[in-house]
Amino acid sequence: MLVPKLERDIGIEVYATRSPGIGGAIKRDVEDFVVEEVLVDGSKAQENEPNSDVGKSVIGSSGRKSSFLLCTLVKRNWDTFISLAKIAYQLGIRPSQIQFAGIKDARAVTSQFITIKDGSVEDVQSLHLKDVQVRPIGYLRAALSSYFLLGNSFHIAIKTVKHSATTTRRRFVKIADEIKVSGGVPNFFGHQRFGTVRPITHLVGKAIVKGSLENAVMLFLAKSSPDEHPTSREARLELWQTRSLEKAMCDFPKQLRYERLMLKSLAERPCDFAAALRRLPPRLCELFVQGYQSYLFNRSLSERIKKGLSLSAAEVGDYAVSVERSGLPMLTMFKRVSHDNRAEVNKAVEKGKMRLAIPLIGHRQCPSEGVQGDIERRILEEEGVSPSDFRVACLAELSAKGRLRSVIAPVKDLSFECLRDRSAEKLRSRVNVDFMLYRGSYATVVLREFMKARNLIAAGF
Repeated sequence: MLVPKLERDIGIEVYATRSPGIGGAIKRDVEDFVVEEVLVDGSKAQENEPNSDVGKSVIGSSGRKSSFLLCTLVKRNWDTFISLAKIAYQLGIRPSQIQFAGIKDARAVTSQFITIKDGSVEDVQSLHLKDVQVRPIGYLRAALSSYFLLGNSFHIAIKTVKHSATTTRRRFVKIADEIKVSGGVPNFFGHQRFGTVRPITHLVGKAIVKGSLENAVMLFLAKSSPDEHPTSREARLELWQTRSLEKAMCDFPKQLRYERLMLKSLAERPCDFAAALRRLPPRLCELFVQGYQSYLFNRSLSERIKKGLSLSAAEVGDYAVSVERSGLPMLTMFKRVSHDNRAEVNKAVEKGKMRLAIPLIGHRQCPSEGVQGDIERRILEEEGVSPSDFRVACLAELSAKGRLRSVIAPVKDLSFECLRDRSAEKLRSRVNVDFMLYRGSYATVVLREFMKARNLIAAGF
């Protein structure tokens, strides 16, 4: 089954399921994509008023003297980084004083936890941002981080499906059964990791890894996409052709906030490309090299599937990681699969106590061996990079040690209903689907198996 070019460009080259998809579109309305963050103690961030005890059993509640104010952040149609920057500005603090567990989708209604260092309830209650709510819960002993994140609960509407509700239901059930038998979906890094409209994050990351910061900056500023807003596309094309930073400062629309920050830095220090990159939020800057790691992982996982290697049965040379009782993989607790322990590892995988894993390439992460190792080495040769390149001398803070990532993403608590889509002009169906994913896994990777969209942009990805 042919995969769209946009997905092949980010290393996703296969489907795991063989049944025909239902088509349709997501994110027709912001409310069609709802995300609720879940912490490891089971606390869930919700759009409605949360219980005052959420999060406290996992992070540790404290009195007013504690430095960290735990809040629920509910946002509609907001980028995570931009919303936090706006909140920090209104509070008169640095953005780095606001910590969060995970980045959430922009075009969605998302609820998550944040902590604000030295924040006060009164100041938070005085915030005024359109489509953003920040609700204080209590004070904690520690800042929030991804360590406390279990995963995310999704409530998604797939609209304008061009089949009857009966046909849609039949197709959906077949794909759901395939996913259940497989134990989940391939744990690809999803479209938003790279940017769907303008998938350049990994390209910038590759340029950084190869030591070409000027190329990295120009890719971020001037690499255009036919799917972005015409004004932005024209400004990028002009910069790509002329390399006139002064003109770009006039041409780039105000909504390209990060690009304008970088251009301002280059106006002050024309050849200091490291300084220009450092004008971006640190968490955003880190995503570049991580995006390239993600691309290499996607390619490795795609090749494994294309070669017919199982995601739930270990081969000699594979990595296998232990699984916590919560279901989270313990990435530092792993075994190398050998002839001697292969049967033992596969028995643990079958019982759900271990999962197979593939390396995220980094300067301290050893590659796989065996057939999987051959796949990884060939991809690195094609890319012209080596693990040692991920020790970034020119931007040391972006160096990536590497780690393991499980190859399969379990889909928990999957439920759905197929209905007639009364919002469409013609006879169409819609599917309301709910499921939960562990941290680091992407809802769009699940949805692509059900929808098998030909045009990802039109389908809302």
